[in-house]
Amino acid sequence: METGIGIIGFGFMGKTHLRAWLDAISEGAPAKVVAIYCPEDLTPSAAGNVDTGAEDEVDPVALGIKHYRELDQFLEDPHVSAVSLCTPTDTHVEIARQSLVAGKDVLIEKPVALEAESIEELIGVVNDTGCKCMPAMCMRYWPGWSWLRDQVKTGQLGPVVTARFSRIGAIPGWSQDFYHDEKRSGGALTDLHIHDVDFILSTFGKPASVFTTGQRNQMLSSFLYPDGPQSVTAEGAWYPAASYPFQMRYRVSFRDCVADYDLAREGRELLLYKGEEVEEISLPSTSGYQQEIEHFLRWVRGESSSPPPTLSEAKEVARWIAAESESLEKGSEVSMG
Repeated sequence: METGIGIIGFGFMGKTHLRAWLDAISEGAPAKVVAIYCPEDLTPSAAGNVDTGAEDEVDPVALGIKHYRELDQFLEDPHVSAVSLCTPTDTHVEIARQSLVAGKDVLIEKPVALEAESIEELIGVVNDTGCKCMPAMCMRYWPGWSWLRDQVKTGQLGPVVTARFSRIGAIPGWSQDFYHDEKRSGGALTDLHIHDVDFILSTFGKPASVFTTGQRNQMLSSFLYPDGPQSVTAEGAWYPAASYPFQMRYRVSFRDCVADYDLAREGRELLLYKGEEVEEISLPSTSGYQQEIEHFLRWVRGESSSPPPTLSEAKEVARWIAAESESLEKGSEVSMG
């Protein structure tokens, strides 16, 4: 039996999720996108800072997908059993609450919320309703990044000595009323840099402390692991120059080799330097977004043997981002109990 999928919000991320669902379904995923909630007319495409499929022109109505302009009507649709929640961050918790109470499982875009306390409230709703809610942390599934996580977890390349992550680009030119308002989006520290904070915590575990310099839209954070890597840093930035290209990189030094990932190095994104040799690591063509929604689908259908990202993990990430914010304000290292 197919799982009926609904998409809440149809901006850049909503279109990204639609593309991912359609691709997964075309490859045999037992699901069907049946409805979209968006109070405005549905536009066919949207541009962002990285190719996600949102740029592809898709006419949902022509595909038989029902368009709701009222959220209540959308949530009353009995054919919708799970939803991709792709609205602005400051609406996430309330819409997720309504969806869970309506009996829908929820894949909720990052950040789940700006504050850990709000995520704790959502955990309570999940416990009360018995429905499932998964944070959409796509870097855990991103080709090249899931490879790195596996190498660290298995120890196949030896212990990590240092790790450098960088995610920088121009401040989003779309939805400026949201992204340019730090009270709503949290700025690059929350909306962009969260990818690397989640990846670092889920890969290396919880650090002892963090020291962040810069400001909310241009920052560098050092995470201290007394019993782990000697240095773990993550750089994030939204630059005011619209012409500045998006860059996503990591450089991780193991005992005897270095893994170097660069999104801009198309076709050779991941290189492994070992001795005198340079190995090009073959990566799957399936997008991180598609792998993410496929995991969510298996999970809600009770067909997954691997655990998904959890709201408790999202709450912990929010706590560490708050610690980074505190470090920025104090100009000193912040420890977490």
